[in-house]
Amino acid sequence: MLIAAEHLLTAETRADPSADHVPGPGFVEVAGGVIAAVGTGMRGADVALADGYLLPGLIDLQVNGYYGVEFQIADAESWARVTARLPETGTTACLPTMITAPVSSLAEALQTAATFVPDLPASGARVLGVHTEGPFIAPARRGAHNEKWITDPTPSAVEELTEAGRGLLRLVTIAPELPGALAAIEQLSAAGVLVSVGHSDATAGQVAAAAERGARMVTHLFNAQRPLGHREPGVVGQALTDERLTSGLIADLHHVVQAVCSLAFRAAPGRIALVTDAVAAAGMPPGEYLLGGELITLPPGDGAPPVRADGTLAGSALRMDRAVANAVRCGLSLPAAVAAATRIPADLIGRPDLGRLRPGAAADLVWLSPELRTRATWIAGRLVYTDGAAGTLAAVAA
Repeated sequence: MLIAAEHLLTAETRADPSADHVPGPGFVEVAGGVIAAVGTGMRGADVALADGYLLPGLIDLQVNGYYGVEFQIADAESWARVTARLPETGTTACLPTMITAPVSSLAEALQTAATFVPDLPASGARVLGVHTEGPFIAPARRGAHNEKWITDPTPSAVEELTEAGRGLLRLVTIAPELPGALAAIEQLSAAGVLVSVGHSDATAGQVAAAAERGARMVTHLFNAQRPLGHREPGVVGQALTDERLTSGLIADLHHVVQAVCSLAFRAAPGRIALVTDAVAAAGMPPGEYLLGGELITLPPGDGAPPVRADGTLAGSALRMDRAVANAVRCGLSLPAAVAAATRIPADLIGRPDLGRLRPGAAADLVWLSPELRTRATWIAGRLVYTDGAAGTLAAVAA
């Protein structure tokens, strides 16, 4: 199958993300679920996209839930329902995220998920693993997490999670200033788990020490962490200046306002990965939902994030395609914004087969409208979502 578009955004060149596009019309040839060829022109296309942009599927490394479902407490049917609908937002791969809970509860949730994740329908967003955000975090920077379940990362606690999540646990957020945290970072890294600094009151020196031990990410930059200071750079200062670290950024323009998002993109080009930190309230009407088993409220208003009863922000209601559009609004070029939602997170978690348009990569594709809204999504070359404007694609794919 040959899919052609007026604009291809390949998300391929890390050194110059502004060049990650094919000038003029281009095509992607798909065979056997992977990309067989990428080139210029639209002649002979099986599917010709009249406008907008064809790009790799979007990858979300932090999504707690969506469409009324909280992954942490959901069953297999609910996981399947959410992953089946995430392509509506342009997301083709994700890390379902579980927040702070007793270690035993997190281990049980990981074990349960491991029994059904391999059998989730292939028509939904790929589950690349699970992200546990806590319980090894700083009480002073807990955000919406339950303080009574926060604990230190002892070797036994870390082992309980890695054993329970063997083959599934992919990312752990940890505060590196906690007792035993640096050893835990080494322990997690040795187990093949990506470590992210987050919910942390660490100094810049402590973050650097974490990177020395193997940490490679910072969770939701600016939020729930020691801020940038002119004498103590904190988590933010180290994240923006340390080439070893890539930062997740919730670009809903509520968690981080436009000017500060722009600052991050300029300070750390190629080292910002767009994330949603979406919760069960995402994609739903205003009302009450759950996060970490506790109530949160989604207020009225386009893009407004959910909150705890005390007003603390509790995740987001962000879409990945909206995050890309917001990054452009913040001054990032469209190719660079696409890279921040595709290749950069794919590289961070060691998946060079995802997040780019090149021969041999998975044929996970998204068609965005000129307004950067998802019109159609393919996973492994199979059309899994179209909006009204893209309805004719269903007949072509059939």
